[in-house]
Amino acid sequence: MMKNLRVLWLVQLVCAVLLLVVLLSSLLQNTARSIAQVNVLHQQVIKQLLSQFSGEDYQALVQQIRSSLNPQQLQLKTAAGKIVHEHNTATVLHSSAEQLQATFGYQRDNAPINSADNQLSIVFKANLDEQDSHFVTQFWLTLLLPLFLVILPLCLVPVRQKSEQKQMSRQIAGALDQIVSTDSKTQPEIQLPDTFEQTRLTLLKVADFHQKRQAELLKSAQQLTEDAAKDTVTGLPNRNRFVQFYEETLRDTKHVDFGIFAITRCTELQNINQSRGYHEGDKYIIAVSELIQRAVAGYRDFKVFRLNSSDFGIILPRITAKEAENFGAQLQSRLSEYQKLAELDSVAYTGMVNYATGKVLGELLAIADTAISLAQTRQSNGWHLVKDDGSAEQNALGFGNQNWRHVIDDVLENNKINLLVQLIQPASRTAKTYSEVLVRFYSEEDQLLPTASFLAMAEKLDKIIEVDRLIVETALSTIKNKNLQDQYFGLNLSSRCIHDDHFLIWLERRLLKDATIASRLVFEVSEYGMQQNLKTSKRFIDMLHRNGARLTVEKFGTGMTSFKFFRDIKPDFIKMDGSYTRHIDDDKNNQYFIRLMVDLAHRIGVGVFAESVETQEEKQMLESLFIDGTQGYYIGKPQPI
Repeated sequence: MMKNLRVLWLVQLVCAVLLLVVLLSSLLQNTARSIAQVNVLHQQVIKQLLSQFSGEDYQALVQQIRSSLNPQQLQLKTAAGKIVHEHNTATVLHSSAEQLQATFGYQRDNAPINSADNQLSIVFKANLDEQDSHFVTQFWLTLLLPLFLVILPLCLVPVRQKSEQKQMSRQIAGALDQIVSTDSKTQPEIQLPDTFEQTRLTLLKVADFHQKRQAELLKSAQQLTEDAAKDTVTGLPNRNRFVQFYEETLRDTKHVDFGIFAITRCTELQNINQSRGYHEGDKYIIAVSELIQRAVAGYRDFKVFRLNSSDFGIILPRITAKEAENFGAQLQSRLSEYQKLAELDSVAYTGMVNYATGKVLGELLAIADTAISLAQTRQSNGWHLVKDDGSAEQNALGFGNQNWRHVIDDVLENNKINLLVQLIQPASRTAKTYSEVLVRFYSEEDQLLPTASFLAMAEKLDKIIEVDRLIVETALSTIKNKNLQDQYFGLNLSSRCIHDDHFLIWLERRLLKDATIASRLVFEVSEYGMQQNLKTSKRFIDMLHRNGARLTVEKFGTGMTSFKFFRDIKPDFIKMDGSYTRHIDDDKNNQYFIRLMVDLAHRIGVGVFAESVETQEEKQMLESLFIDGTQGYYIGKPQPI
């Protein structure tokens, strides 16, 4: 009997050890898989932040990493081996979990991540306190249960032996009594009790409990992953989820796809946070989020993400450029309505770009970001679509900020610009017009750069004032050197310049230096730029008039112009936006609007020009509406000055 018990106990011990090995292996595999998923997401985010990192503002990069990921360990090291930042918030629990996992052969990956130019290396460990806590708890539970199942039977063996002996004695005595009193054929079978049945059932219960617990932990881990990929303010998927979605879906060249990717930037967030409080800032973000989701509701398979505090990412699969333009116009209309209700200067700007399967994410983000800069130079809540047609604009927009900074600095240092002129043809002998000076920029390799992209990036990188100074200086020198003082020329200025006190002081001194040329200059500023600050705009016009120069408000009609603005600013000329002049011979509404503007302008002594005139029919119709001058490729193409 004792021999059988020992054999059964040894069998139970072997089963317990095997169960322990299986459970520990499963626990390690699940933990490793969970840690690997977290590490992959963190690496993707850090690589994306590195791709956008410029200069040596390491503290800003550290703040972005810590605010986005809250790593347990973070070290930034330059190519020269200098450690520019290091911190470690590992806990005792974290260290215990690492030691336990290392004991069983699992080492956590801590490989450095290098920037594209290998000038910066980042070593980090993700914040895995929750995973470590689950691991340590499950480890000890997994270790103790099988041991408990082995030790418990040893304690119960003496008690069970005594009970079994008594039971068997009673059964033997009863059997002997039956042998004495009856025939041997009538003897009953003596059934020995199954002493390990209860142990087997307990093992099954433990295994079932462990499986349920593992399922609960897996479900909890999945919920944590979902929560980590969700923005707390809007409930939209966040940047981590966007990167994961893009890498899993749009980088997979096995399934060809195309569409439009857009970034909508909430430009008023910082001002609202400072002037009205962060609660109002959250309400503003939620409102823009809802407006975007309403605008995309009519498109199939759309995706909306909150990429950072002020940017929303939008993916519209399988739509054409024309549909994208309709989307941009619809979103702009919704944002403008909200702008009136919220009493804001603007709400948000949108940059759009075509995408196709396999396109690098960093390049896509860079192009969309620059498209926002282009949209901001046009009209309130505007948008700009970059078409992926292999054009110079598309290629140039793919530059990163560092590349653009280098290109702009090279243009400024080496005066790599060329001036052209395009005539504004007078509609009558008494009309006063001029030739607009156009600028072309060239790279180090003397390649022509896209003008709109160059100016947008110059404004984004805070170089636009230097660029405008170079243009004005070059134009004045060219007019003087070529003895063109008897002609009138128009020079474009950015809205940033006319509201900058230092630039205005410099410009006035420069005009005083060449007073004869100054009286022949007409400065062009967009209507949107003039409306940004009426007080400084009026001061700018007064300065021009003091020095004999004039002003043209270009892109007229794209903003929310009031008659009061028209009367108070009182420019010398206005230039109607090209959207009103195209096909005006067939558009009764535009004909009526321009006739009304011409009548109002002439009443207060302001000349009216029309740009983008491409056909004879357009020219004739505009002249019949008493326009003062026309400009466009039909009138004359840009020529060297």
